Amino acid sequence: MPRFRLTLAYDGTGFEGFQLQAARRASRTVQGELEAALARLHGGSPVHVDGAGRTDAGVHALGQVASCDLPRAWAEADLVRALNAVLPGDLRALGAAPAADDFHARRSATSKCYRYTIDTALVQLPQRRHFALHVPAPLDRRAMGEAALLFLGRRDFASLASTGSDVKTTVRTLTRSELRGVEHEGGPGLVYEVEGDGFLRKMVRSIVGGLLAVGRGAATAAVLEYELHARDRRRWPPPAPAHGLTLVRVSYTNGPEESR
Repeated sequence: MPRFRLTLAYDGTGFEGFQLQAARRASRTVQGELEAALARLHGGSPVHVDGAGRTDAGVHALGQVASCDLPRAWAEADLVRALNAVLPGDLRALGAAPAADDFHARRSATSKCYRYTIDTALVQLPQRRHFALHVPAPLDRRAMGEAALLFLGRRDFASLASTGSDVKTTVRTLTRSELRGVEHEGGPGLVYEVEGDGFLRKMVRSIVGGLLAVGRGAATAAVLEYELHARDRRRWPPPAPAHGLTLVRVSYTNGPEESR
């Protein structure tokens, strides 16, 4: 059975995350929709899909990657065209390519990049309400930018780990953690981008939650640094809402997969 690597984009608003949920089989997930579409293309034969990242409910993607073994070979363009003909409108295949037999979307990944978007105008355009957090109150951008540097390097992120996580280690290495100001048709905003070798569940949203606390004056960079070393999730600021977060790309040894 030929193995394929699929690059996906989706609007996460209507999904309960990427991964199928055994306890909630009626939940709509990206994996569920993709597996159903692939089965439809192969006469009902089941196709299992592995994703590079288990995005939470409401989180979007521009460059999610999935791996799967298909019952027959496909020309790359034909597979993309056929998939998009049967996938729902909020989920699209951007690319497809044959992969080595040992390729796995998550285990073979070398890094992932996420983006969190914040609109700071007094009034948010309604078209952006599902894709950017609206914070009309003043934020100290400089303090937030300085605090973002705290997360660089190899660190134990236990303070940011979601309750009930069963990961073997909470140590991760971040190679990029930066905040920048942006202007769009609706006014000013902030974009936070972070890249690393892996992320704990809700880790990026928790980082942004900490940055927002600094921006609002409820915490300082020194406080965040202290709490980061405390390894106590209960003392960290609450995570930012999911809808501002997007998985931008997943990188492998032979290059990144991202939006075209």
